[in-house]
Amino acid sequence: MSDHVYKTVELTGSSKTSSDEAIRCAIERASKTIRDIRWFNVTDVRGHVEGGHVAYWQVTLKVGFTLEP
Repeated sequence: MSDHVYKTVELTGSSKTSSDEAIRCAIERASKTIRDIRWFNVTDVRGHVEGGHVAYWQVTLKVGFTLEP
């Protein structure tokens, strides 16, 4: 096993469906421009309420990716 160095960035994803979908949305979008994403850590979950119902979810997460040699 080789040693790895990771860089982290903070993302916020949103979804009208669920917090899980907000996470997937953020990671899938970031994967278009960031290579080798290896892990994520949810740092905040919040939502927007309209008319007494959850209108959408927002999830902030840190993602880690390996740096190229």
